[in-house]
Parts: sequence; structure tokens; C-alpha cells
Amino acid sequence: MKLATTTLFTFVVALLALGMVMLSSASTGQPEARYLIMQPIWCGIGLIACWLLAAGDYRWLKKFSGLLLLVAVALLGLVIIPGVSKEIKGAHRWLEVAGLRLQPSELAKLALIIALAHFGERYQRQMPTFRRGLLLPGLIILPVLALIVAEPDLGTTLLLAAVSGIVLYLAGTRLRYMVAPVMIAGTGLTLFLLNNPMRLRRLQAYFDLEANKEGVGYQTYQAMVALGSGGVTGLGLGDGRQKLGFVPEHHTDFIFSVIGEELGLIATLAVVVAFLVIVICGVYIAWNARDTFGMLLASGITSLIGLQAVINIGVVTGSLPNKGLSLPFMSYGGSNLVLMLACVGLLLNVARHAADLEDALLPMPADHEPTPQPS
Repeated sequence: MKLATTTLFTFVVALLALGMVMLSSASTGQPEARYLIMQPIWCGIGLIACWLLAAGDYRWLKKFSGLLLLVAVALLGLVIIPGVSKEIKGAHRWLEVAGLRLQPSELAKLALIIALAHFGERYQRQMPTFRRGLLLPGLIILPVLALIVAEPDLGTTLLLAAVSGIVLYLAGTRLRYMVAPVMIAGTGLTLFLLNNPMRLRRLQAYFDLEANKEGVGYQTYQAMVALGSGGVTGLGLGDGRQKLGFVPEHHTDFIFSVIGEELGLIATLAVVVAFLVIVICGVYIAWNARDTFGMLLASGITSLIGLQAVINIGVVTGSLPNKGLSLPFMSYGGSNLVLMLACVGLLLNVARHAADLEDALLPMPADHEPTPQPS
């Protein structure tokens, strides 16, 4: 277990360090240099959160799972109220407090995972039934997803839906119960896209990027140009050209394109490998957790980190339609960075208690065996 936790934390720190370097490079000639000051601050806050959550006992979260979820839902409700939230490019996803933008959907990710993990442990034997396995958890999941999709934030909605499905399946929900909700969700998504011209154009651009490279496919096309320009070894740190106004949001959702252009294929593959190692460590921690709650919590967190990385990299490389999801540990953004580091802290916490259980189950050494007393 010590190897897993050491490896996990080492690779997370490596991604953080690379992210800081690439954000510094991405600021060249850009007016958004403020993120060079804010990102280290958010990173420090996130590392403190990681340390605090790693130091306690993750099982105390069960006592506050309902309250945490209610707070998350309340904040999501505030976000969709006109005049309360911060509107950026037509989306209401942020609350501005003392000049800082906070994204409640990030808190909702962790709150939902904790709530489902607690529910799955509490009703573990009844999860194979329709009522406990799908109906009641659905009443927990649906309000969160509905408020997030209303922002609108389709990417986070799909991400959380997938993570929730994984947690429920591992808790014991039967796959056949999930077929109907998936079909209904697919139908709803289709209708949503057909009645949302912007997202429909994004989908069309995904299937024919060349024809839409000057329109809605511009960002993805320029990102692929950046990746192609980097080749195997890259143009050199700080020498990238696409960041000079050609790739919008290059310091947030598309930071991977800056890495590819300046450091090349070798660096991008190293990032992919790093996320793969983090996921493997998370799966190992979940597999060896001391209880069902720890297993489901670690599984949900690992799924969240892994799927978000896959979606982000898939979008930048043109493998998936454009979604507004950041690259964990690397993209600029305080809310997501703090959340991801808090999740790492919980993974370390689950691993620590699993290691304690392993130590307790070890056989007593021979030299400590009690000496037989003469009768």
C-alpha cells in the first residue's frame, strides 16, 4: 500500500509541476498573466485540503454526506438564479465571492460521490433490488444533474452521470436496471442537441472538422495544429505559436495542446501515462479498502479523475466533441484544482486505513509469542 500511495502522490505532484511550467509558458504575450499568481495560491490551498483530508478518518464523512449534498444543491440553485451568478459566454456556472470565482459544480462532484458511497454501503444487501439499487439513488442523482445541465454544463453532467453509474454498479445495482435510464437519457440528450443550435453545430464539427475549421470547430482544429507542429520533441519550451491567440482557452481546457506543441509527443504521452498510473493506484486503493464505503469512495474518485482526463484529452485531440472540462491538476482553475487535490487526500486516507488494517491482521512474530507457563 505504501508503494501505491507514494506513486500516486509523486505523479500528482509531477503533473502539478508541469502544469505550473506550462501555464507560465502559456502566459507569454497574453493579458491573462493574473493566473500565474492565482494558480500557485489555489495549489497551496488544495495541498492543505489534501493534507487535512488525508490526516483524518474518511468514515466521518458518512455523518455529513447528506448535509454536504444539500449545501452543494443549494449552491447549484444559486448559480442558475439570474443576477446572482457570474455569466461568462452565456453560461451561469460561477459564483463570485470577494473577487474570486467559485464553481459549485466542483463541490457537487465530490458531494454526490460521498452520498452515493454512503448509500451503497448502508443498503449494500438491498442494492440488487430496483427500489434500493436505482429508484432511491436516482432521487439523489437527478436534482444534481438537472441543476448542472441548467447552467448549462453538459460536459460535467455527462461526467457525473457516468461516475454515478460506476459507483452504483460497484455497490450492487444490476446492469439491467440501468438500461432504461440510459435510453431515456440518450433520448433526452438527442432532443437537447436538436433544440440547441450551438451544441448541434459542435457535434457537426466533430464529424467534419475540416469543413468547420473556421467556425465552431476552430478551437479544436487549432489545437490539433498545435499538436502536429510539436512533432516528437516539440518546438521548445516557450516557443509555441498557437498560444498567441490562435487557441482560445489554451490555459484552461486546452492546456494539453500547449504541452504538445512545445514539448512534443514524448511529453503528451508522459502525461497520459501519468494519469494511467494514478488510475491504477486508485483502483488498487479501492480494491484493498477496509470497508465498502472506502471502496466506493475511492472508486468514485478514481473514476472522476480518470474520466475527466480522458474527456479533456479526447476533446483536444479531436477524438471527442468539444466539452468544457479542464485537465485535472494542470488546467488553470481554482475550484477544480482544489477539488482534485482534496480527492487525492481522500484516496490517501482510504489507503492509510487499509494499511492499518493490514498491519493489524499480520501474524505475531515468533519471538513475541507468549511463553507457556508451567502447570
